[in-house]
Amino acid sequence: MFRPSPPIRAYFLEKALGTPAKIYYKFEGNNTSGSHKLNSAIAQAYYAKAQGLKGVTTETGAGQWGTALSMACAFFGLDCRVFMVKCSYEQKPFRREVMRTYGASVTPSPSMTTEIGKKINAEHPGTTGSLGCAISEAVEAAVTNPGYRYVLGSVLNQVLLHQSIIGLEASKAFKKLGVKPDVIIGCAGGGSNLGGLISPFMGEKLRGEADYRFVAVEPASCPSLTRGRYAYDYCDTGRICPLAKMYTLGADYIPSASHAGGLRYHGMSSILSELYDQKLMEAVSVKQTDVFSAAQYFARTEGILPAPESSHAIRAAIDEAIKCRESGKEETILFGLTGTGYFDMTAYQAFNDHVMGDYIPTDDELEKSFAKLPQL
Repeated sequence: MFRPSPPIRAYFLEKALGTPAKIYYKFEGNNTSGSHKLNSAIAQAYYAKAQGLKGVTTETGAGQWGTALSMACAFFGLDCRVFMVKCSYEQKPFRREVMRTYGASVTPSPSMTTEIGKKINAEHPGTTGSLGCAISEAVEAAVTNPGYRYVLGSVLNQVLLHQSIIGLEASKAFKKLGVKPDVIIGCAGGGSNLGGLISPFMGEKLRGEADYRFVAVEPASCPSLTRGRYAYDYCDTGRICPLAKMYTLGADYIPSASHAGGLRYHGMSSILSELYDQKLMEAVSVKQTDVFSAAQYFARTEGILPAPESSHAIRAAIDEAIKCRESGKEETILFGLTGTGYFDMTAYQAFNDHVMGDYIPTDDELEKSFAKLPQL
């Protein structure tokens, strides 16, 4: 229904910036779920149905993954139970209602419906939740209900594999155009959209066929790559999932209630972590107000209202284009525009009313979290 999606040349953004750079974006928001998440949701729902399951459980941050999975489950006649990070549940009620329209049940996390949710609430009274908390609850709900399995919308290898359709289409289109991107940029929370976008280009780099710069962009409030530790850690706050080697802020780290809910995860894809550790990929962190400034600029020039998560990539792409303007270099920039922001208007309202803040964790806060990493 929604593939392929073309790379789009950002002519109006280039003109407004006065840059010699050529800017392209791969837009993944042209489907009802409003994001790239449907690429993996369809595949995972298909395999769940083929396995004979009654339903699936999952977590969602800002709601893009929960929306996509509820839509996919409706197609295949599966029950869908979603644990939505509490601050996003409260900030984005209409995304919750899209999930319910497709038949999913949606529970704010941490909740009092699971044992791990009760434990997290007792240890962190009044918490706004995190993806790590919601994962723990969704896993518990799966293992305590026969006929259900837990599915994840990012981080894991199979999700990056599903999302590689983004990069494969981009690579094919650029070859047809006779254009080679110099810099490829994506927002990074769990890492699946970035991993999918860069996959064929990274393959060329690893084989020595071409060279590219890859840039992961993450929030300054949850800087897994730029300030995290490369270590074995739990993928969830409740410590019931297997350990993974990744860049992490610690499974206990609960990020501030930023509006880019899909990026509020303490860890990072093991594949991307390895690429970053080998210095095959760069990473930058950006402040929330700078991200929304870029989102507003993009909406006013290119006519698309971007999701807060995608706007991290927009911020970095604009910064790269400004560097080109200052140096006179004619680079080609590709970034992933992974979703629309029409359910994020509370966030845009906070920015427009000048009440949005920036939270950056202190070194002491991170050290306390690092101290609880598994001792292996």
